[in-house]
Order: sequence, then C-alpha cells, then structure tokens
Amino acid sequence: MNPSIIIPAKNEERGLKGLLPSLLSLYPNTEIIVVDDGSSDNTAEVCRQEGVEVISHPYSKGNGAAIKTGARAASGDVLVFMDGDGQHGPEDIARLLEKYEEGYELVVGARSGLADQASVARWGANSIYNRLASWMVNRQIPDLTSGFRAVDRRKFLSFLYLLPNGFSYPTTSTMAFFRAGFSVGFVPITTQPRVGKSHINWLRDGVRFFLIIFKIGTLYSPLKVYFPVSVLLAALGVVNYLMASLASGSFRFTNMSTLLILAGVIVFLMGLLAEQLTNLQYKDVDMEHD
Repeated sequence: MNPSIIIPAKNEERGLKGLLPSLLSLYPNTEIIVVDDGSSDNTAEVCRQEGVEVISHPYSKGNGAAIKTGARAASGDVLVFMDGDGQHGPEDIARLLEKYEEGYELVVGARSGLADQASVARWGANSIYNRLASWMVNRQIPDLTSGFRAVDRRKFLSFLYLLPNGFSYPTTSTMAFFRAGFSVGFVPITTQPRVGKSHINWLRDGVRFFLIIFKIGTLYSPLKVYFPVSVLLAALGVVNYLMASLASGSFRFTNMSTLLILAGVIVFLMGLLAEQLTNLQYKDVDMEHD
C-alpha cells in the first residue's frame, strides 16, 4: 500500500505547527500534501519549514476544491484526508488503513458523540444527516460528514465531477460510494478541540444544512424521498375530498382535493425522472484513472 496524506488548510498556521511534526515522525517516507486554500497567514511558510509539499490556491476556492487539488496531485494509490486544525490524530491513520486493507474502498473516521463535535448545533445537524443517510442506504452510518477518511484514489478521482467546492464534499463522496456499490467502512475516532477559529458561518451554513438534506436524497435514490411525499399529498387530497363530500352531501372533487392529488402525481413523476437521471449519472464512472 502506498498512501498519500492530503490536508486542506485555510489559515491553519497554528494547527499545522502542532500537526506536521507529529505526522512526519510517524510517516517520514509518506507523501504529505498540504493544499493552502488562499490563506492570509503563514500556512504555506509553516509547511515549507517542515519540508512538506504545499500547493497554494491564489484565492480561497473552498474546502472541497482543496481536496480535489490534493487528490489530483497525489501519487499514492490510497488517499488519506485529514483536517489541518489539530482535530484529527495522526495515530488514527494506521487504524483507517488497517480497515481499508480488509477490502473497503472508503473508510471514514467516525466521531462517536457530542464531545467529538464542534458544537451542540453541529452535533444536532450531523445526527439528522446520519439518520437520513442510514435510512437511504439501509445501513447504519455513524458519521456522514467526517473529513478524516482513507479512500481508493482511482475510485475517488472518478467522482471528482460530483464533489462540490464547499464543505459538503464528505457527504457527497460517501453517498456516491454507496450509490456505486462500493464498500464503505467506519472506524470510531476521538477528536481534539480545533486550534484556531472555525470557518463555519451560521447563516450561510444553516442554508447549506437544508441543501445537503436534499442532496443526500438526490445522490442516492431520489424516488425514496419523493415517493413518500407524493403519497402524503395524494392522501391529503383524498381525505379532503371525503370530508368535503360528507359536509356538502354531494360527492365531487373540490379545488383543494384536486390540487393535492395532482401535486402528489407531479411529485411522483419528478422523483421518477430524478431517479433515471441519477442512474445515468453513475453509468459511465471511469475506473481507469492513473
């Protein structure tokens, strides 16, 4: 196995000062790439002082964009992604790689509970993500959004076109691997408090929360989300029809019952179309990247 360790970093000078020496002591002969995503501090200089390869974006493109840059530049057959803020322990990399060698194409370092989350709000949001994703794939997913993971490089490169440039790349890549039928494993980890200031914006990322909810569905099986909604709308239309008929004594459709039933049919057809488009999206995944 030939792993490459990729660290996306934006203004992570303080975190990298503690992380890189530990990482180099454990993996002195392993390719380590730090992608400097338009930092305004000395992130790049810290990497050069430690003798670590650094790739700098001329401006901030997002965490997902940094991940994609690192994946394209890496030469290893296994990519290990970890944060540069000191939350992920270098000693846990070996555990991810051990799990990977059992035959998994993607291994995620799963945070175990509230103590391992950045805040109560983040823990609550991630719990909703995990429950929804687990229902979608019919398998327990303990941590959908962890950025600490080991993955087959060729397979990961095949999904680069799906990955967003923002912070939701872990969600997208995990669901894509499930959808393509690859083996996804989880290893429990304990995280440390981050060094430095978080890049989370509550207004922006609150909107992102709802967008990710829909993305989870559309990435795996849209019809599994649309169908219950269509049945609910149609059922409400039938109930409205029965109640209006009993109240008026004449059995005829009201405008509301007609609207609800038609809305249910339209939502179902939208889900059916989305399901077909999703199938096409995964049809020609190229597995032969160098």
